[in-house]
Amino acid sequence: MGTVIGELNDKLPGLSDSFDPDHPGMHTTATIDYEYIVAGRCLLELDDGVTRELGPRDTVIQNGTRHAWRNPFAVPCVIVVALVGAQHDRVPHD
Repeated sequence: MGTVIGELNDKLPGLSDSFDPDHPGMHTTATIDYEYIVAGRCLLELDDGVTRELGPRDTVIQNGTRHAWRNPFAVPCVIVVALVGAQHDRVPHD
């Protein structure tokens, strides 16, 4: 059986390179992200430390935002995600 990181790399090559090694789960991608919560709940943690709880029918649109997804709840969260490639000319975060 493979590891979670191995499965991530197999299904989404290069995505794990976007993760911040000093802040587990935090990542930034060169994409515009459209996320729709289908079922369950999750937390979206933003770069400024703000956390938002999301649930069914909530929608998030991000444009190269540094963020992390968390699910501290007992029920799995089902999210539909569409990522559209984008070029962001931003200074990398320290």
